[in-house]
Amino acid sequence: MTAAEQRVLNLPLWKGPVQLEILKGGVSNAGFKVIDQSGIYVARVGADYPFHQVSRAREAMAARAAFAAGLSPEVLYNEDGVMVLRYINARTYGEADVRQSWQACVDMIKICHHAMPRQIIGQGAIFWVFQIIRDYGATLVAKRHTRASDVLGWLKIVDRLESEQIPLPIVFGHHDLLPSNFLDDGNRLWLIDWEYGAFGTPMFDLANLAAANSFDSTLEAKMLEHYFERKPEETLLRAFSAMKVAAALREAVWGMISELFLNAPGADYIAYAVEYLSRFETILNSHETKFGKQ
Repeated sequence: MTAAEQRVLNLPLWKGPVQLEILKGGVSNAGFKVIDQSGIYVARVGADYPFHQVSRAREAMAARAAFAAGLSPEVLYNEDGVMVLRYINARTYGEADVRQSWQACVDMIKICHHAMPRQIIGQGAIFWVFQIIRDYGATLVAKRHTRASDVLGWLKIVDRLESEQIPLPIVFGHHDLLPSNFLDDGNRLWLIDWEYGAFGTPMFDLANLAAANSFDSTLEAKMLEHYFERKPEETLLRAFSAMKVAAALREAVWGMISELFLNAPGADYIAYAVEYLSRFETILNSHETKFGKQ
């Protein structure tokens, strides 16, 4: 029995015999389906990850706010490094599901952005992808990662991408809109996993959704018009395109950082980084072809 399993079994809230089932798919924490006499739950076990800028206390705060906003299942218990939520019997989305249900996914994001700020109780955090990439890059250099020699070139690109952003309202974003974080129970969607939930502008969530789910330009245009409720102007289109490049690069560098610090069963961080470096290069080429370089 692993230490994570033992810790979940020792939690004080279970009633009667307890059954544990490992939930697959977690790449930065351990997840379990827990069944006892009172019901079915999900337990997440994971430490703070300063190298990823992840705080479990902030994650729990965001998860509670997401429940209050009607986005996520209820948080029933948490202590340092452990959080227990109600189990949702639902199907996990893939990229094609997100593209097919893009409008419903964007509506969930809008609720997140506009309802959650009023629900955040405690010290807030900010998510600014350009700062995060710089932080990750410094770690790659300090740890002499095999791609450390590429960091300076990436950071020059990051500076250009940041300069192409435009002023937007501050909202509360999810910032990790991989398809597996959308659940469909047959009646509605749920948005889960709030490790990177923080204040920021709407642009990263929109760009992250597009980059992580292989949106084409037609779908992106529909998404932006649906979100902003107007036809996007050129400056907004450019800012979105630049942010999409940054979103893909952040995922790639996240994989490299994970390779250095994590060892989740079945997770191939190297392959993840390679996949997103390829997306980054493709999206960057498209961006520079359309908008040029600043």
